[in-house]
Amino acid sequence: MRVPILALPELLINQIAAGEVVERPASALKELLENSIDAGASDIRIELIEGGIKRIRVADNGGGMPAAELVLAVKRHATSKIRDLNDLERVATMGFRGEALASLGAISRLTVASRVVEAPHAFRLQVLGGDIGETEPTALAVGTVIDAEDLFFNTPARRKFLKTEGTEFGHCEDAAIRVAISYPAVAISLTHNGRQMWAHAPQSHEARAMAILGDEFAGSSLQINESHTAFSLNGFIALPRYSRAGRDQQFTFVNGRFVRDKLLQHAIRASYADVLHHGRQPAFLLFVTMDPALVDVNVHPAKAEVRFRDSRAVHQFVFHALNKALSASSAEISTPMADPSQFVSANMPSSATRDWPRAVQGQMAVGSEYVAVSFPQYVANEPNQIANRFYDVMRGEMANMPAAIAMRDDTVAPPLGFALGQLHGIYILAQNQQGLVVVDMHAAHERILYEKFKLAATLHETASQPLLAPIAFAIAPRERELLDDNRALFLELGFDFAELSPNEIAIRAVPALLERREPHDLLREMLDDLSLHGASRAVEERRDEILSTMACHAAVRANRTLTLPEMNALLRQMEETERSGQCNHGRPTWYQFAMSDLDRLFMRGR
Repeated sequence: MRVPILALPELLINQIAAGEVVERPASALKELLENSIDAGASDIRIELIEGGIKRIRVADNGGGMPAAELVLAVKRHATSKIRDLNDLERVATMGFRGEALASLGAISRLTVASRVVEAPHAFRLQVLGGDIGETEPTALAVGTVIDAEDLFFNTPARRKFLKTEGTEFGHCEDAAIRVAISYPAVAISLTHNGRQMWAHAPQSHEARAMAILGDEFAGSSLQINESHTAFSLNGFIALPRYSRAGRDQQFTFVNGRFVRDKLLQHAIRASYADVLHHGRQPAFLLFVTMDPALVDVNVHPAKAEVRFRDSRAVHQFVFHALNKALSASSAEISTPMADPSQFVSANMPSSATRDWPRAVQGQMAVGSEYVAVSFPQYVANEPNQIANRFYDVMRGEMANMPAAIAMRDDTVAPPLGFALGQLHGIYILAQNQQGLVVVDMHAAHERILYEKFKLAATLHETASQPLLAPIAFAIAPRERELLDDNRALFLELGFDFAELSPNEIAIRAVPALLERREPHDLLREMLDDLSLHGASRAVEERRDEILSTMACHAAVRANRTLTLPEMNALLRQMEETERSGQCNHGRPTWYQFAMSDLDRLFMRGR
């Protein structure tokens, strides 16, 4: 039986559209907050009832809307933010689709009240399940109040898919926090079921970020401030020691808009690759700013995704900016302070701290000249043999450290101080100006060797291993295009190809360090990376896995007795080595115990 084609009723069209824009209370709140920001509000108050399911009320002191525009505001595709295609290609506002209020009006009991500065009073308009009422006067200061009650009351099938009140409130709070982080100059407050959950006065970007993410993040973060000819990157990233079990403290913004962008996530994840413990997540708050013409925000109805015009340049810029910040040596990063509360009974009273002299008396000074390490060329299929070579070299390096230790009262200790001794053949105990430094000698030595291995690998990264028999495999047109566009990159990494036909190539050589890996699998991974992210680190990641294993085998083992010169040599190298705060597996390599912490442990000064 043939079913005729009919035009859908306007209400059903709006309800379908609402399903794309308003997935849950949080998505409705996000749209309303973006409208407040676009209206120039400096104060936004959010009130929720039952997690936003029963009520979402957003009041702001923005520019408001005149009475004549209220009816237009609740209709689809009516907006003040774009006028033509040129505006759409350079969107500089948070909203631009003109669908939020129409969508809310179709699925809730909506009230819009607004007043512009030149009006003698405000006007109000009610929309009930898509039916638009009459505009009428009301009392209100300059600004706008949007009140949406009984979300999805007329679409019960949608309402039953909502989660519990607590879950929906959590999503709403996340949406509010993202706006609060992105616009710190705006005062913003959140009330739930009549109880104020939090409120933030206008603040600097740093103060707002730290107020939301907490003191622990503030004490364990690095500030990022990098610029490129086309874009800039600002914000904060947590040091690897401050890692999370989940992604609850990961915020990326593009031109002030919170986004979940795979390309940015890939670049950030790659920058933490060598320093984060297995299964842990980094914490970060990053703002990418660029010309609106270089990014397309009209990709998804919820505006949570973007598309960059030059994705590879953005990826490389973000990766290198974060990698540089995370590559700091132990001498450059803030001190990882041990928490004495982990070692002290909760009932033990804290002692008054006293002012210890900043200059540490009677310290051990060592010379500043060290024997340079000469690395033999490593062979990919003999990691244990090469590890032993490096171990011998390292032993020679430490053994040749200056043995004379002069006792000087005026010595100023370096960041990690001077070694005092060894604990159970595992930890080095050192004294610096702040107090006691405890170093995991295997983890620290592992990082030192790993960074040296990578440096040596970089100097030889063009080395190729010719294959006895070229490997032919079919290639799709898109893969062929990527291969042609990135031929110089593949040659630099050690690949060599021969063209057999438009749809088939032969691999004639592979990177020497990776000769045991199936080359066509690796090549396809690289092409997938290039297609998705505009950049590929597949070869470097595989190479680094081998180098990490070599460093782990070569590093000094537990229960090996080190002399004081050897211990000091290790400390000095840590201070000069990138990422030396963590081993290759993300474990911390050292901790600082301040004198005040030790005083508390022993209740001195009471």
